[in-house]
Amino acid sequence: MEFLNLFLLTSIFIIFVFCYIFRGNNKNSMPTNWPFVGMFFAILKNYHRIHDFCFEITEGPDLSFLLKGPWYTSMELLVTTDPRNVHYAMSKNFSNYEKGDKYNEILDVLGDGIFNADGELWKYHRRMAQTFLGQPQFNQLLLDKIYAKVENGLIPVLNHASEQGLVLDFQDLFERFTLDSICSLTMGYELGSLCVDLPSVPFSKALDVVEEVAIYRHALPVSVWKFIRWLGVGRERKYKKAWETLDKFIYNCIAEKHEAVKQFGLINPNDDEQNIGVDLLTLYKDKDDKFLRDTILNFFIAGRDTTSTSLSWFFYLLSKNPQVQSKIRQEFISIMKANEDDNGNMNKSYAFTRNNFKETSDKLVYLHGALCEALRLYPPVVLKIKTPVEPDILPSGHKVEPHMQIIFNLYAMARKKSIWGEDCCEFKPERWISPQGKVRHEPSYKFMAFNAGPRTCVGKDMAFIQMKVVAATIILNYEFQSVEGQSVVPETSIILRMKNGFKVKMSKI
Repeated sequence: MEFLNLFLLTSIFIIFVFCYIFRGNNKNSMPTNWPFVGMFFAILKNYHRIHDFCFEITEGPDLSFLLKGPWYTSMELLVTTDPRNVHYAMSKNFSNYEKGDKYNEILDVLGDGIFNADGELWKYHRRMAQTFLGQPQFNQLLLDKIYAKVENGLIPVLNHASEQGLVLDFQDLFERFTLDSICSLTMGYELGSLCVDLPSVPFSKALDVVEEVAIYRHALPVSVWKFIRWLGVGRERKYKKAWETLDKFIYNCIAEKHEAVKQFGLINPNDDEQNIGVDLLTLYKDKDDKFLRDTILNFFIAGRDTTSTSLSWFFYLLSKNPQVQSKIRQEFISIMKANEDDNGNMNKSYAFTRNNFKETSDKLVYLHGALCEALRLYPPVVLKIKTPVEPDILPSGHKVEPHMQIIFNLYAMARKKSIWGEDCCEFKPERWISPQGKVRHEPSYKFMAFNAGPRTCVGKDMAFIQMKVVAATIILNYEFQSVEGQSVVPETSIILRMKNGFKVKMSKI
């Protein structure tokens, strides 16, 4: 063991020496496969800009590049942006491509939840998620919860910031909104993080840490990050503390739910109707608390991060493209004008109410296109990772083995002219609108924001409902201006969060 530790430490030292010596290399040059260390120093050198790095190395004609780690580490990452490979691995030959053991080790904090699951366990989780989201009462319950959070949380915070001339971080704001919403929906637990005081939320910060460490672990050989974990230093130390925070919060929620059911026989003792719906605790009543904890944590990540990240980039893009925001507002106004009262007064609240949501949503084609365009350019779950069960050859001609990981980088795919055309880097909602004025469908192997194939996200409709309600609330009632001088860039994480948030100043219309 002592020799192994010395070997690893020496290896790490050599790697960092290489990184230092070659730090001045052109960032657009392709990685060099050095003796012993492979391409590892190129990965580390570009770690802080990993998504742009993935774009650059896949600029070849086959849209793919094989990254090789240090010798004897079995670290081989095939980064690909080829839609043919996406379709093949995610749909056509789905059974041969799983998350795999390495992915499960890297994201061990997620346990046996749906994100890590393969095979029969994944099928079970998906069936249960479809049951939860497919209840007849769910859509109305969802709208009630979202509107309650808008009226009692979002609007008071926006009004306070507008009146006091405060700077708001939209990313933080939207994360509070979605975290409160998913806690209420899945557990009947009112977290109350979205309020004027904007209290510190350790659980939310812990989620950020584990997502950042997940991509860091992907950039290192397994033996290296496990050794750092054994030492208990750096990011691994932060990861361990974050895990403890997540466990404490979720197990407390589970205990409270068990007690509520035991005492009151209700899913939520605060509800007037006992049979308003089925929550996760009821659905998984035959499972132990550890399994329930894993399931809830996966739901929390899906419910908080994907929608809040999408909203953050959406409003950032609107700040850079005011003409798009103007068109969205005009689309809302045209709907309101069509529903003027007898005195010719427009009712802003009519744009989106609980009762007319479906009817109104179907008319908001341009808003839907703008949201899809934001999701294309800044997909919240930026990496899709697969491992072949058996050796195979992808449509691009690359041979893949069970020890390899295939990485689909959605950020890089969105910026490929061969996939999206010469204007691929532009924010153009019009690309999502057909000549007939309807929403244009794009195949999931090209637009992977909601995954593809059998693992397509079951919460897609829920995400669009939340985004449209929040967009309507802000665009119709407030002006927002991006704070000058801030750097809005992607975080190095499996979730494409903003590294420094997105600071704005608000004013009422």
